[in-house]
Parts: sequence; C-alpha cells; structure tokens
Amino acid sequence: MNSQFLLTKQGLDRLKLELEALTSVKRPQLVERLSLARSMGDLSENSDYQDAKESLSFIEGQIAELEDLLVNASVSKPTNNTEVSFGHAVKVKVGKTEAVFEIVGEWEANPSQKKISHTSPLGKALLGKKIGEQVDVAAPAGKIVYTVLSIS
Repeated sequence: MNSQFLLTKQGLDRLKLELEALTSVKRPQLVERLSLARSMGDLSENSDYQDAKESLSFIEGQIAELEDLLVNASVSKPTNNTEVSFGHAVKVKVGKTEAVFEIVGEWEANPSQKKISHTSPLGKALLGKKIGEQVDVAAPAGKIVYTVLSIS
C-alpha cells in the first residue's frame, strides 16, 4: 500500500487491539485446528484441514493488511474548535433535525455510529467550516443542506 492513512488516536488503538487479537488468539487457534486436522490422515479429502487452511490464509491476509496500515498510519488530532477538522465532533442541523458526526479516517468510518470519513462527500464538505456556516451535499434524493451548530 505504502501511502499515509489518517487515523484518530481511538482508531489507532482499536486497530492495534484487532491486530493483537488476530496474532495472539485467532491465528494460534487456527494453527492448532490445522495441526489437529492434519493428524487425521488423508489431506486430499479432509474438509476440516481444507477449511482450517483457508481460514488461516484469510487471517494471515488480515494481519498483513493491518500491519501495513499501522506502519503507514498518521495520527491526527484536531487543532482548535473554530473550524471543522479531522477528529472533530460536529453538531449539524438538517432541516429541523440535529445530528452529531465525528470526522474520522476511512478505516474508522462507520455511518451507523455517526463516524464519517474525511473523504466522504459530507466529510469533505464540512472540513474547514465554522459555526453557523452551511454546506450543500449532493445525495441520491437531492441536495441536502447542513448547518454547523457546534464543533468539539
């Protein structure tokens, strides 16, 4: 990959925990399962062996991806609360509804938890905005107008 990835401190910590779980819990379990399946004889017709081998390969891929991501991660903190930047929680008004979104890295984004990527249409539109400013975001249903109410 070899490109920088922006993460919040919480996102970095979560990815480190995920990597730790994969390397110290899941991988050893799969190695044990593979060893046990291998001891059962003929490997060509041993579905437990094939399944464990595929699962281990998948886990190894996840580990490699996380290690690369962590090596290339750049942790960024918001600098001030006068304008929206990476890592901020932003309270916005959409019509008569209010919502709070956290601006995070692509790997941390989770719309159901109101964590939006800084590269998403809404994230891009909000970056650099100040309290009281409005942004227009194109959506499948049409243009949506957001008003920045607070930044923290």
